[in-house]
Amino acid sequence: NWKKCDAIAKVLASCPQQSTTVEEYYRTVCPQILDLLHIENLLTARQFQRVATETFLKMGRDQPQLAEKYLILPMLKPLLNCTKTKAGNKHLFKMHAGLCHE
Repeated sequence: NWKKCDAIAKVLASCPQQSTTVEEYYRTVCPQILDLLHIENLLTARQFQRVATETFLKMGRDQPQLAEKYLILPMLKPLLNCTKTKAGNKHLFKMHAGLCHE
């Protein structure tokens, strides 16, 4: 049920009062949210991916800087590492990124 997944995502994206700071909460919970994207069981993967995606979007809207730091950059890290290995690759990445934005 998608409504249940969305409700879970809303809870996950909300920092509990017990957390010292919002950043501490994001630092702790975001790696676990990213792990939900790697579930291999097809039956449960869709639901977990739905929860992860909705949580990702809500966190991005609520705390864009923290979402970038703890969700977006870790997710892009493998791609960013590839662009740093050779100067030619960096230029190629910039060229493709430009095409994506047009």
